[in-house]
Amino acid sequence: MADISLSKIATDHSRISYGLTLMVISVLLSPLIDIFAKLAIATVPSAEITATRFLLQVIFILPIVLIRGTLFDLTWRKTGLHALRGGLLVVTMLSFITTLKVMEVADAIAIFFVEPIILTILGSIFLKETIGWRRYTACGVGFFGALLVIQPSMQEVGWIALLPVVAAFGLAVFLLVTRMVAQNEDPWSMQFHAGIWGGLFCLVLLYFGEGTGSGIFDPVWPEGAAWYYLLGVGVTATISGVLGVYAYRAAPASVLAPLQYLEIVSATIFGWLVFGDLPDALKWLGIAIIIGSGLYIIWRERRIHKDTSVAPVSPAI
Repeated sequence: MADISLSKIATDHSRISYGLTLMVISVLLSPLIDIFAKLAIATVPSAEITATRFLLQVIFILPIVLIRGTLFDLTWRKTGLHALRGGLLVVTMLSFITTLKVMEVADAIAIFFVEPIILTILGSIFLKETIGWRRYTACGVGFFGALLVIQPSMQEVGWIALLPVVAAFGLAVFLLVTRMVAQNEDPWSMQFHAGIWGGLFCLVLLYFGEGTGSGIFDPVWPEGAAWYYLLGVGVTATISGVLGVYAYRAAPASVLAPLQYLEIVSATIFGWLVFGDLPDALKWLGIAIIIGSGLYIIWRERRIHKDTSVAPVSPAI
């Protein structure tokens, strides 16, 4: 009996280590999506970059859902929720990608990381989750940290510096809806249908935006390196998303969630290597406060509700 228990412990430890490894790779690769998007947005509108990501996501995932036989496992309720999730992803991605045209990648991602804080507050309101004063205090501290990054950014680029907050809010609502859908839904099917609806919404926006001259909605025919940047967005998003799916299958979300903050580190490194950007001292302070408050919220939730997980930021979206 003891041998069986030891074997099970070893197996669980191996699975968790495997999940941790996949999650680390996923979050370190994730900022490459934003690097490619920032390169592409110089000549390609935000909605077109977003639509390309959804298109490639659907193409890559289609064979998987066909093999798993979950493609047509739909009801009217599921379809409505998939459409809602797709719409929320469009809001999230359009807001964030538009920001990258004028903001440094690390700054935008740092502000975007108020998402776990927003998710905690929304969970207490809509899912009636019990949130104590400690986590509410951590949320307030986290928002203060975000202001330290937003305030100088607003001086540099204006109100567009608030778009990562809009993106964070959109993703937080998306994750709340995902919690409802994920109970009885195949994760690959969820990603596929979210991609379908997100792509459809983007095509509608591009159709009505044609000829407006908008840097967000007016479609263009990509030229030269822009094709490679768009392909880079789709490929890195899919790889990162797939790694995230398998990571969360192998290890508990409460174990993996803190690793999401490694994304700020890799975003800073990639931003410096590609664009020569580095946050200043005030922004570093804000980033440190955001990370600290987010980690504290995860720790408190893990301690109080061991079965409760904090959803990951970088989607597998």
